[in-house]
Amino acid sequence: MKNLLRLFQALRPYYPQAALLVACVLVVTGASLVTPSLIENVIDEGLLHNDPAVIARVAALIVLVGLVRALFNFGKRYTAEWLINRTGYDFRNRLYDKLQRLPFGYHDSAQTGQLMSRCTEDVSSLSRFVGQAAVELLNITLLVVGILALLLRASVTLTLLSLGPVVVLVGVTLILGRLITPMFLRIDQSLGEVSAAVQENLTGAQVVRAFAREAFEKLKFSGANRNLWQARVRMVSTWGFFMPTMTILVMASTALVLWFGGRMVVAGTLTLGELAAFNAYLLLLGAPVQQLGFVVNAAGEAVAGAQRIFEVLDLPEEIRSPASPATRPALSGRVRFENVSFGYRTSRRTLHAVSFEALPNQVIALIGPTGSGKTSLVNLIPRFYDVTAGAVLLDDVDVRALDLPALRRQIGLVLQTSLLFSTTIRENIAFGRVGASDAEIIAAAQAARAHDFILSFPEGYATVVGERGVTLSGGQRQRLAIARALLLNPRILILDDATSSVDTQTEHLIQQALDTLMQNRTTFVIAQRLSTVRRADQILVLDAGRIVQRGKHAELVAVPGLYQDIYNLQLRDQEQFQREMLFLDLPPEAPPARPTVDHAERPDLSVPQLRPSTVK
Repeated sequence: MKNLLRLFQALRPYYPQAALLVACVLVVTGASLVTPSLIENVIDEGLLHNDPAVIARVAALIVLVGLVRALFNFGKRYTAEWLINRTGYDFRNRLYDKLQRLPFGYHDSAQTGQLMSRCTEDVSSLSRFVGQAAVELLNITLLVVGILALLLRASVTLTLLSLGPVVVLVGVTLILGRLITPMFLRIDQSLGEVSAAVQENLTGAQVVRAFAREAFEKLKFSGANRNLWQARVRMVSTWGFFMPTMTILVMASTALVLWFGGRMVVAGTLTLGELAAFNAYLLLLGAPVQQLGFVVNAAGEAVAGAQRIFEVLDLPEEIRSPASPATRPALSGRVRFENVSFGYRTSRRTLHAVSFEALPNQVIALIGPTGSGKTSLVNLIPRFYDVTAGAVLLDDVDVRALDLPALRRQIGLVLQTSLLFSTTIRENIAFGRVGASDAEIIAAAQAARAHDFILSFPEGYATVVGERGVTLSGGQRQRLAIARALLLNPRILILDDATSSVDTQTEHLIQQALDTLMQNRTTFVIAQRLSTVRRADQILVLDAGRIVQRGKHAELVAVPGLYQDIYNLQLRDQEQFQREMLFLDLPPEAPPARPTVDHAERPDLSVPQLRPSTVK
């Protein structure tokens, strides 16, 4: 009930439309109550007294009442549908906005299909209740009150006799409402499971086919679909049992009126017109009482949907801008971690007492085994997550004291798998700066080494990429992501394995683009390949959430430790092989001594040809 009351609060901005709807309901209800009285007048005054004028006059009145009822019924239906669609529009917007602001910790555990179901089916059930079931409930209430008053005025005895089955009918309806609410909740959950199964399967279609798991996925979807079917059948079976019971009770009430009312007409205590009107009122009462079943049905569905929707809307926004954010000019790029610890909700801590400082324009490289906490560390800078202990400071200001959008606009990200949206290349590049000019977009694409391949498409920058950018190669997606970050012109840059999943030639192009992107910015680089981090101003080696080594490449490779182990796995044999190849390429007259290699003249030697699989 509390959720339903909150639901009606959604009508607060639309009181004029709601008032118009109530007025239409009042007129339609009044017209329904007038008609049986007119029939009574025709029988008692027109037919029994053989007065054609009365019959004609009442017939004209019935037609007029019908026209008025039809006109206001149209207004009722139109206004109700307007409110249905408007409240649905508002709730979907509220849910979507909330999902945009919920912390990443929530999305880590929430199923996308369930969230989609809440934004579609659950919102529809709420808006239908507001615009249809609630209106019918008002109409039923007015009809019942009006009809009972008219019935009691006609005959108290006959009213009490006829209402016995109706009272039982009301009780049956209330029992039905108590039974079907949890059934609708189960239906909504099952529908969410079906949506989740479809979404996950379509997203991973390539993996499913690659491993020939179509039969397994079909079986998994069939199970979720069977649960939905069984939940709906259970609800329909319950509904189908109660509906005939309601019809029987209405018919029983009509039979009592005809039996006892007919005897009263014969006895002269009731006129034939009064009996006809009484029976018409009773039938009119039976219809709304039966409609209570529809109202209860819709209310049960709405309660279940409201529970799921308000579960999301009531979630606390753990990561948000402070009430009075610190006002800062553009960041210089100084980043400091002070004794930072962090842990996800459902797991142990992934970072332990991490402290370091990155000065403006420095390149900070993060390296370590998979699960060592590298990505968790950089995610704390734009506040994708908040620290469990300690503080992350930008220019000596805690990131939690800064305005969140302003903070994130000064941080650029290029991830291992960059997401592109199902829109044009131009709009994907300008995602962070919607008002960017074509010249700025083209300049960013040129700097990212993406301009040439973009122009190779027939529609150029107006080319629409597929969902998640699947119509482009991995290297093309990465270069567009770099162009997107360049256009944002961030002060701090985060590169999370930006070149790990492409071929060597593409890696070279991406690395050129990254070199441009990293100029005059504080850059955090997560890499699997040591060749990517050799030029870093500071290398942080992480293991089990702790910084176990720090320094420059030459310093770290000279001392035993994790960095030296990684170096031995990746580069030692490779550099030895390259030196031997150089020796073999010498002309015959050259001395057999191993030459000194000038790496500045042979930059290709720094590009690794081997990919490790043991470290991240």
